[in-house]
Amino acid sequence: MSKIRTVIIEDHELTRFYICKALQQKDEIEVVGEAGNARHGLRMLKKLQPDVAIVDIGLPDQNGIELTKRIKAIANHHQLSRTKVLILTSSDNQESVLGAFSAGADSYCMKDIQFDNLLKAIRVTAEGNPWIDPMIARIILEKTQQKPDSVKSVKSYDHQQPVEVGILSDRELEVIELIAKGCSNGEIAKKLYIATGTVKTHVGNIMRKLSANDRTEVAIIALRSGLVT
Repeated sequence: MSKIRTVIIEDHELTRFYICKALQQKDEIEVVGEAGNARHGLRMLKKLQPDVAIVDIGLPDQNGIELTKRIKAIANHHQLSRTKVLILTSSDNQESVLGAFSAGADSYCMKDIQFDNLLKAIRVTAEGNPWIDPMIARIILEKTQQKPDSVKSVKSYDHQQPVEVGILSDRELEVIELIAKGCSNGEIAKKLYIATGTVKTHVGNIMRKLSANDRTEVAIIALRSGLVT
């Protein structure tokens, strides 16, 4: 199995050192570069084209939200198209969270996250799925519950129709709960003792039944509808 090529862009030297050191101990992760500011980080990303870029919001020369916008803009021109952005920050205020997702961030983690969960977030993000923990999901949910003209930055998560629990099977409800916890398809398969292909089928059916565009929207709809708490 190929390693997940990862870059860390973090201005706090000690934090960056410990993240790199910890990730380098894991066989599935390859730390291919690190940078202490946005300028060096962007240059490095263009050169290395990693699978996942771990980006701190509070960079000294340009905040991580603006850097994410630049990364995604470049990706649209066929550079960095494979690179997923995982925001790692101590900021949990609504403006930062919504700003990061609006900029195109694929995942959002707090710096006090347990290391095992950070590994999980990297895996999920590398697979092309968003990592969203309950705290972040609730911030987005709170925003989408406000009046329509205040939710432009998270319009794709504005799901107004109530969910009829009866349309979902017991197994699908179990899958939804694990999606909301940030589990990948492989992890869901292990927890429920079913094949990964079966999980993919369940996820596809769930998205169709909930009219959801992605797994993050599934989590938001599930929280709003009380399917998970």
